[in-house]
Amino acid sequence: MTHRRRQRVVISLAALAATSIVIAGCSGGGGGDSSAAPGTGDFAGQTLNVVAAWSGAEQKNFELVLKKFEDDTGATVNYTSFGDNGPTYIQGQLEGGTPPNIALTGQPALLQSLAANGDLFPVSDDVKKAVEKNYSKSWIDLGSADGELYGVWFKASNKSTMWYNSDIYDEAGATVPTDWDDFMTQLQVVQDSGFAGISVGADVGWPLTDWFENVYLRTAGEEMYDKLTNHEIPWTDPSVTKALDVMATLWSSDVLEPGGAQRAFGDAVTQVFGADPKAGTVYEGDFVAGVITEDGNSVVGKNALFYDFPSIDGSAAAVVGGGDVAIAMVNDDATMALMAYLASPEAAEIWVPNGGLTSPNKAVDTALYPDATARQIAEALTGAKTFRFDMSDLTPSAFGGTPGQGFWQEMISFYENPTDVAGTQQRLEAAALAAY
Repeated sequence: MTHRRRQRVVISLAALAATSIVIAGCSGGGGGDSSAAPGTGDFAGQTLNVVAAWSGAEQKNFELVLKKFEDDTGATVNYTSFGDNGPTYIQGQLEGGTPPNIALTGQPALLQSLAANGDLFPVSDDVKKAVEKNYSKSWIDLGSADGELYGVWFKASNKSTMWYNSDIYDEAGATVPTDWDDFMTQLQVVQDSGFAGISVGADVGWPLTDWFENVYLRTAGEEMYDKLTNHEIPWTDPSVTKALDVMATLWSSDVLEPGGAQRAFGDAVTQVFGADPKAGTVYEGDFVAGVITEDGNSVVGKNALFYDFPSIDGSAAAVVGGGDVAIAMVNDDATMALMAYLASPEAAEIWVPNGGLTSPNKAVDTALYPDATARQIAEALTGAKTFRFDMSDLTPSAFGGTPGQGFWQEMISFYENPTDVAGTQQRLEAAALAAY
């Protein structure tokens, strides 16, 4: 599967605004009858163009969502997949004078950049009302720039899922842990039974940055997470030291399966859920389910289960994740009606039963998810008291998204030498100073 977190766009520092923006005095940007229900209207004869990364099954499911809007309004909605080339495609359409009505992007920083350039329109009052009714403040903030709401988050990913092979856990007598300390205890229980406690794929940096982001959010809190994301505090800050110290307790432990620095992420999953498993646990986002299913030796929801990333020092439920946000590049009634529709639970509920969609819309009926595991993922996402977007996707690509340097490389180096906390911090700060 394509891992969209690898998409990057080089943007100015101004585009990297904080992910926690105080929403104040957002004004409606579109027209429309404010008395009408969100997402409705008579738009017969009008054609809307929508672009996103989705292809294959995802495209088919999203087109079902769009068809319901067509049926209800009489509009024609054309969908185009831009694959992995979203920023380039959108820029080309803007330069050609043919922007789509709505684009869906997985990069909050791109929303910020387009808004700063005047290429987006704030949502109408109807859309704003729907978003404020159906979404938590974290998602509202992520869809905003300079006090204006621009985005509707339609699809999300939960990157705070710890996957385990229940056959191995049951055989070992291990249980779902209650917090980080218990997590380490249960991994040792698995280790003592003859399997490695946990498998990590660390031949590239992005799985390791996800580890850091989850630990840092739990040890430092959301305000410090935002400050570090925007480099308002240095990577030599004591809060970073604490997070790295926590990670070092795991990465220097014998519960770790050897050879992780040469192991790909997908292979780490196979080490837990393949035909000949070697370890009991693997960390990564909800997309692990797809890897397990493709491998075909374990069954998601049966022996392939997950628990939430463990609490640290009593931290509240928190989720690090990603997603796709709808942004309006045309300002008319039909466009804003479609934006309002995408903000409604009814739109997501068309796709949800078919699988492959985790909705950040808290009004979506979770009973519609196709299985208990998908429902658990969605409820953890919408029920988290704290949500933050993937930090590395919010930083300059030279720091947060380039193989062999910056955040990615320093996490690999730290994985290989977890005793070097101070040196890791100094190198991360030097890389950040060069990139921001």
